[in-house]
This record gives sequence, C-alpha cells and structure tokens, in this order.
Amino acid sequence: MSDRMNTSFLKPLDPNDTQPLYQQLQRAVRDAIDSRVLGPDDALPSERQLAEDFAVSRITVRRAIEGLVEEGLLVSRQGSGNFVCSRVEKNFAKLTSFSEDMRARGSRPHSVWLKRAQGTVTPEEALKLALSPGSQVYRFHRLRFADDSPMAIEYATVVASCLPSLEAVGASLYNALGEHGNRPVRALQRLRALLLDPEQARLLQAAPGAAGLLVERLGYLRDGRAIELSQSIYRGDTYDVVAELSEAP
Repeated sequence: MSDRMNTSFLKPLDPNDTQPLYQQLQRAVRDAIDSRVLGPDDALPSERQLAEDFAVSRITVRRAIEGLVEEGLLVSRQGSGNFVCSRVEKNFAKLTSFSEDMRARGSRPHSVWLKRAQGTVTPEEALKLALSPGSQVYRFHRLRFADDSPMAIEYATVVASCLPSLEAVGASLYNALGEHGNRPVRALQRLRALLLDPEQARLLQAAPGAAGLLVERLGYLRDGRAIELSQSIYRGDTYDVVAELSEAP
C-alpha cells in the first residue's frame, strides 16, 4: 500500500515567479493553514514527496520547512515527520508576527483596516527609528482577529523605503516585508498592563475598563537599522505570554 499523500491542496509553484521557490512553497503551506485545508496536528507530506511532486530539490523543501518551523507554524517530530502546530506558546525569544502566532494556535488570522496612510515621522518615531525629520513612513492600523474573535488593535509604523507602496501589505505585514527582503530579524519588545478605554473596549468587544495588554515592538534589520515601530493592544483575557527562563551562568 502506498504511503504517498495527496499534495493537490497546495498551490503549484511558478518557476517564472521572482519569489524564490522555497518562499513560494512556504506561502502555499501558509495558505493551506489559513484556509483550514491543513488543521492542527495534520501531517505534511514527506520532504521526498514534496520535492518530487513540485519538481524542486530536497534542499529547497528543507529550507521551506525549517523556516515554517522557526515561525511556529510547523513542528518537526523525529522519526514521524512535520506537523501543523496545535497550539501557540508565545516565546519572546522568537520573533513572530500576529498571523504566525494565530496560525500556530490553529486559528485563522485576518484583519479589518482602521487606517492605511503615508506621512512623515513624528518626533517620537524619528527618535526611535533613528530617522531624519521629514522622513517618509507608512502607517498601518488594524483590528486583528483570530477566527471571528477580535484579539488586538495594532498600530504599526514602517520606514517607507522598506515597501514599494501602501498596497504591498495584505494579510500580513511581516510577509510583505519578507517578500521585499526587509523582514525584521530581531526586536526590542516591551509589555505593560493597561485598562481598555471605551473605544478600545468597543473594538475588542470587551467592557470599558477591562484589563488589557500593551505590547510595544521596535524591529531591526540584520544591518542594525530600525524599520518597524508598533503598538498592539490585546484583550487581557485572550492572550497568554510564555517566556522560557534559564539559570544565569
């Protein structure tokens, strides 16, 4: 009996696309997870089968899978294969996006746009992003959902030179930055508790004055440039923070 799995649920790769093949394969797997074709704990076809079915090298497949494992979308089990993650543990040692976190917990991420605009940096943004006065930035304000439940209000400011246009950002800001070679590789992140004001509570379908969590992030490229400044306000009853600690040497 053959142990081959059907791979028709994954979008075919386009050798004429400017995006590298491993990134196309990653996108195909993300889309399958987003559309619930792949669910929590579902197994992926083997690396050998993926390489054969998509006419790419095993190295290309392995690179795609390793990236998805790092994002928290897949987990590799020795001797068993690669599986869709069944739950999220928000490890602050790893830099992941909201969409990646929600997929990792088996939820479908999507957003409602509150604002999308181009402008010049504010004095605070210029200081944190190390930009000159008058520098151009893009601002992306969104209400973020997991399935049908509002999870966070996100206010992101991105250096304009890192994206070709405002419209380059679709479902995921980090995917858009990654496709243009500008995904942050490290970030400074600060968390603090707050009480939701009436507008925040309305958007998050919570009671005014309910507990919330503010996450501030400053993201950097590999060359040390800061390109992303964001504030995300989460409902306190829907988001857990997990940190792994080790004994100091």
